[in-house]
Amino acid sequence: MQKLWDRSQTAVKFNPCSVERLSFAPTTMLYVIVPLWALLAVSQQTASSDRCSCELIISQKLFPHDKLSRVESDASECNGKITHEKTLELESLLLGLDRRLPQLLEDVSMLTKEDDRDLYGVLSLQVIENEMKDINQLIDKLNSTTAGHQRLTSATAKQLEDLKAEMGALELYDTMQVVKKQQANRRLRRDLDKCKNEIHPVIQPTQPQQGNCPHGEFVNITGPRVNTAGEYPGSYKYGAWGRDPKPEVGKEKWYWLVMLTSGNKHSNYVRLYASLSSLIVGVSVPGNVLIHSSNPTTNTIQGPNIVLYGGALYYNCYNRDAVCRFNLTSKTVTSLQLPKGTRFNSKSNFCQIDECYLFTDLDLATDESGVWVIYTTTQDLGYLVLSKVDDGEEPTLGQTWRTSLYKMGATNTFMACGVLYATRYVDKETEEIFYSFDTVTGVEKFDVGIFIKKMSPNIYSLNYSPVDQMLHAYCDSNMVSYKVLFE
Repeated sequence: MQKLWDRSQTAVKFNPCSVERLSFAPTTMLYVIVPLWALLAVSQQTASSDRCSCELIISQKLFPHDKLSRVESDASECNGKITHEKTLELESLLLGLDRRLPQLLEDVSMLTKEDDRDLYGVLSLQVIENEMKDINQLIDKLNSTTAGHQRLTSATAKQLEDLKAEMGALELYDTMQVVKKQQANRRLRRDLDKCKNEIHPVIQPTQPQQGNCPHGEFVNITGPRVNTAGEYPGSYKYGAWGRDPKPEVGKEKWYWLVMLTSGNKHSNYVRLYASLSSLIVGVSVPGNVLIHSSNPTTNTIQGPNIVLYGGALYYNCYNRDAVCRFNLTSKTVTSLQLPKGTRFNSKSNFCQIDECYLFTDLDLATDESGVWVIYTTTQDLGYLVLSKVDDGEEPTLGQTWRTSLYKMGATNTFMACGVLYATRYVDKETEEIFYSFDTVTGVEKFDVGIFIKKMSPNIYSLNYSPVDQMLHAYCDSNMVSYKVLFE
């Protein structure tokens, strides 16, 4: 207890944050209680009769904020290194190898039985050689990926041990045991919630199945499985290729190819191949099916977004905001007029960072349920619109959905199991499937996060084949395919 008396009627009040002057009556007396602090030693120095100063000395070490920041940075780095995508990459490679080896054995067995010592044998050997190259690439990639994962695991384990030691050292600064109390409170809260749920069980909401998909949910892609320049290497930059999801009898293994032969914008025929082997080596036994002798002209093909379904080719009609359907058997064309205000003639293309892809205003897609058309209109302000194309004597526009995706912000779209997917350009080697729209639930996602390894910088068309769950891409005159993985 310390007694202070100021005959000039002024006293000094000590405060850890400030010093104030207080006036008292002549007979007033002020008592100041000075506690014995364990952490602070207080010394008083009086500079003058009406001013004082306090010096605070901290007896413990300062908290190492720089060390905590470093621990947080290291933990974030660990989270960035160990991702679900790395596991999926390894699983995808193993799955690809598992499926390619039986196919190779089947092709070798077929060659052994049916070798005619002539053209068929030569073509079959070339196909087998390509398959072996692909398998060797898969094995090399698997070996490098496995070695990389082992190095990553070893480095991460060492980093985690260091983090554990650092955190143990930092806990020593928690003299008030605040962190321990918070951890105990979290455990108690979790136990309380568990107890409540046991008394009043919460019914978990059921997740609606995404689309009408017999395969499960689309989770990843592997590949490329096929990468070929085909019959005309480097000749036609824009085009499309794929398979008919609803083929005519006897044409189940056929492939089709459309190349934009007029200024990378237009075409007037579709080229057919009896098998994938024929496509790779460039032997078109069925040959060309001509839409019109002139190119371009009314009802010929405009733009690279083309699909084949039920023996008919669907595409953007030349110089029209309409979908043309060309029957390969009857050689007749019927058309579907799109809504008023539909953008066409390169007004709302798919785009990437450096360029937009010419005449991609309309995109056609196929999946397990049929044909779809993707477009935008003036009244939709450039946001993507999806419509089902109903089949009949003439194609008609079915149910329509409007999305929150700006069309020119995507590079391509495709359909799989009633779900619309959109891609965007990442760099010259990578394309990302970043967006999905479920036509059953209406749910949109902008964080799909599935990456495509590109063989060339640009993908001008994407077609999903529900026959074999393959994704066919036309990339700077090359034909590339990827396997779609469901679970």
